[in-house]
Amino acid sequence: MEKEYHKLVRDHIPEIIRQSGKDCEFVILSEAEYRQALLQKLIEEAEEAAEAHEEDLVAELADLYEVIDAVMASFGISGDRLLAEQMKRREARGGFAQKIMLLRTW
Repeated sequence: MEKEYHKLVRDHIPEIIRQSGKDCEFVILSEAEYRQALLQKLIEEAEEAAEAHEEDLVAELADLYEVIDAVMASFGISGDRLLAEQMKRREARGGFAQKIMLLRTW
């Protein structure tokens, strides 16, 4: 039974599919296509993490982190630069430690 995906997958997925006795078709993306696919994958993995049961949360966060690493590499963003921006934003706007949920403004 044929199934279509049209989504970015990890590097070993075609090999894993073939080892399972199935076949697959894939393409190698251009850098522009890859960046767009990564940003879409970021949304997909964030949704999966948000919907995960507690026992699956670490694995889903690891998947999300893998995509974040790939986005950073593709766009030339260093870990130091990201952490500096995180600290800057935390100082200016705070973190999430106080568990504040904004209900409304007027």
